[in-house]
Amino acid sequence: MKTLKFKLYEDKRNRYLKRTINASAVIYNHCIALHRRYYKMWGKHLSSTKLQSHIAKLRKKTRFWQLVGSQSVQDICQRIEKAYQLFFKDNKKGVRPPGFKKVRKYKSFTLKQAGYKFLGGNRVKIGNRVYQFWKSREIEGTVKTLTIKRTPLGELFLIVVVDNCTELEFEAETGKIAGFDFGLKTFLTCSDGSTVESPEFFKQSLNTIRKASKQHSKKLKGSSNRERARRNLVRRYEDISNRRRDWFWKLAHEFTDKFDVLCFETLNLKGMQRLWGRKISDLAFGEFLQILEWVAKKKHKQVVFVDRWCPSTKTCSSCGHILESIDLSIRVWRCPSCQSVNGRDENAARNIQMVGASTIRLGDVSRALPAIVV
Repeated sequence: MKTLKFKLYEDKRNRYLKRTINASAVIYNHCIALHRRYYKMWGKHLSSTKLQSHIAKLRKKTRFWQLVGSQSVQDICQRIEKAYQLFFKDNKKGVRPPGFKKVRKYKSFTLKQAGYKFLGGNRVKIGNRVYQFWKSREIEGTVKTLTIKRTPLGELFLIVVVDNCTELEFEAETGKIAGFDFGLKTFLTCSDGSTVESPEFFKQSLNTIRKASKQHSKKLKGSSNRERARRNLVRRYEDISNRRRDWFWKLAHEFTDKFDVLCFETLNLKGMQRLWGRKISDLAFGEFLQILEWVAKKKHKQVVFVDRWCPSTKTCSSCGHILESIDLSIRVWRCPSCQSVNGRDENAARNIQMVGASTIRLGDVSRALPAIVV
């Protein structure tokens, strides 16, 4: 599966799409209220099938709800069903049930088999109206779903999920395998000794964000000045996100051009975020891995993940001796067995490389192309 993202042209007719998103938000909140009421009355979970049939009857009586197609309503009910299933399954891990959402903050609606048609070029027909979008690349494959997404700035994007049936096989070009260790001071340390420092885009723009946030909080609620200040604050956050993603894409292409196999350690990023907070969010290691996987699959390269419980930091990469414990403040340590001096991050990267190389099977692409917005 492959996800493509296109921006819609600014046009007066876009207000119909925004009204449809607002109607989807009303339906979503009504479904949440029905779930809560049903559970309070009967002590049971409301099934998606019953919910869909009930909403179908209400749509015939409510004209505003008819802006949302039947398949979009079906998608709303299915997303709520998945959220409740996740809550009942992992409620001990802090997962909360789905709640109400503000209409102006509701983001999107999805069309599946019907309700849209690509007319060729950069035109798409949604409902009875034709819209134009910035066609930055060709749409190859079978279109599965089409989603209209609204950003906090009010811009509309066309998100197309395509089923790409081409099978990818591993192709060795450089014959090199590398291991990478993620760190807070150094973004990535490679097994060949090279390091990559993170620009920390949020930290660079922190003063600008604080100034824009302060201006927004001072404005009168409901005023046009407050809305203008809110849009200015959103633009600052979007600028940080765009610069970070651009750097991730360039770094992913650099790694995949240099190495055939890239080995990483799986990390508990949520736990790390609870410890170090904004620092982990600014580094955005999980987002980088998602982009790297996509680029690697496209170039027929492999990304291998090593178990997080593998003692990569405590193991000497020269002789294999394992320390009982090592404090986080210790950056360089001497092996008591072979007396070799090991840098903490570089030693861990070499161990990740060796473990990843021992588990890899050339020619095997175990996962399909991940769905990522490009």
